[in-house]
Amino acid sequence: MIEVKIPTVGESITEVTVSQWTKQSGDYVEMDEVICELESDKATFELNAEAAGILTIKVEEGETIEIGTVVCTIDETASAGASSSSPAAKAESAPAAASAPSSGGKTGETLEMKVPTVGESITEVTIGTWMKQDGDVVELDEPIAEIESDKATFELAAEARGVLKIVAQEGDTIEIGALICKIEVMDGAAVGTAAPTQASSSAAPAATGGSGYAAGHPSPAASKILAEKGIAAGELTGSGVGGRITKEDAQAAQKSAPKAAAAPAKEAAPAVPAFGGGREQTRKKLTPLRKTVAKRLVSVKNETAMLTTFNEVDMKPVMDLRKKYKDAFKDKYEVGLGFMSFFIKAACQALQEWPAVNAQIDGNEIVYNDFCDVSIAVSAPKGLVVPVIRNAESLSFNQVESEVVRLAKKARDNKLSIDEMQGGTFTVTNGGIFGSMLSTPIINAPQSAILGMHNIVERPVAINGQVEIRPIMYLALSYDHRIIDGRESVSFLVRIKELLEDPARLMLGI
Repeated sequence: MIEVKIPTVGESITEVTVSQWTKQSGDYVEMDEVICELESDKATFELNAEAAGILTIKVEEGETIEIGTVVCTIDETASAGASSSSPAAKAESAPAAASAPSSGGKTGETLEMKVPTVGESITEVTIGTWMKQDGDVVELDEPIAEIESDKATFELAAEARGVLKIVAQEGDTIEIGALICKIEVMDGAAVGTAAPTQASSSAAPAATGGSGYAAGHPSPAASKILAEKGIAAGELTGSGVGGRITKEDAQAAQKSAPKAAAAPAKEAAPAVPAFGGGREQTRKKLTPLRKTVAKRLVSVKNETAMLTTFNEVDMKPVMDLRKKYKDAFKDKYEVGLGFMSFFIKAACQALQEWPAVNAQIDGNEIVYNDFCDVSIAVSAPKGLVVPVIRNAESLSFNQVESEVVRLAKKARDNKLSIDEMQGGTFTVTNGGIFGSMLSTPIINAPQSAILGMHNIVERPVAINGQVEIRPIMYLALSYDHRIIDGRESVSFLVRIKELLEDPARLMLGI
């Protein structure tokens, strides 16, 4: 029997959350086969089977556990045919399941479920979404609620089979160890098959849609979408099992027009002129994860002497060069020639000439780097991430473009590893793709500077005493004034301007 433990995934990471099991307990797995996805506060990564055999899961989805914890076991002595979830095993177990009793009674025992310990530094959690309603019949280990901490979201599983009695409501913030719900323990009943009682008259399963035990109750994904749209779940009819509102229902939902106010019994002149239109407000609680992001951003503002300097770049030379060679470039290297490679290569050359911009403060020391690990800001489904292009100063244009494409794809697929997210020395962010004209980007600590690109707009400029229309981009460099002086920051940005307005300098290194 092999015990599979959570591996070390980064120096600063002490715990991870089991996001999703791709295999079930009792399945036969092959060596190196992906068996589950794990999440840290920085990235999502996969856990592989360390041997071939029968899998036994020890940690449920949604649980947050420390590095080194046993997450599952694999029985190497078992063969593939012994898997309890194989088709043959399922076929053999079908008659038994059919003859199982369809109802069960309460044992008289009431189990109190309390908020489990989810990490050393976490003292309280927030009830995100109840997946089951008060009075529903739940199975042992069935997910019944989503709980959020300031680091991750995880699922709470039922500790017994029985009737659920909810104590803490959605949105409540409660301490670790506090009572969250009770379960009136039952035996001999499958989920939703117990005879109706006064406590659970809606426990019988319903067909898709209708008014079953989950009617009008959104799934966790649907709940988040409805909250973003400001739509109440009571306004929808679910198409899922038991009438549950699915993610697709929420995506298709449209906010209904506000109802007209009832006419007053007696007409009276309004004290304030009425111009019509709705005046609704929607309040949403900050998620613990968003609170953590907010704290870190404020920390950077408070703990660094951040300052921003600006300049503008005439992008015509780069655009002309790109237009002339982009087809040949793609034919040869099978990757498009974008603007990022020009900016990253220019930044690397300027960083080597002004090493303070590529340095960082470590206690009472300044650490200077003779390499350029450039972080690039990428918008991913879970938020902004900053994967790193290693030794960008030694890469060619096509290698830089290939890395940008590779990292951006992995970010969108939530497949970035911890190593790909750590250790950058300088960051480049492109707000121009969203239409930003000018911004003051925030430093990506512990780095000391970040370069902000913006949109390219045709503007009138003076060229050799004549007014011409040129494609102009504003550049911003935010930097930590504790380590970078004004002369260095301005000279760094001017150097990038020179290299981009005369791209031949990039090729010749002058």
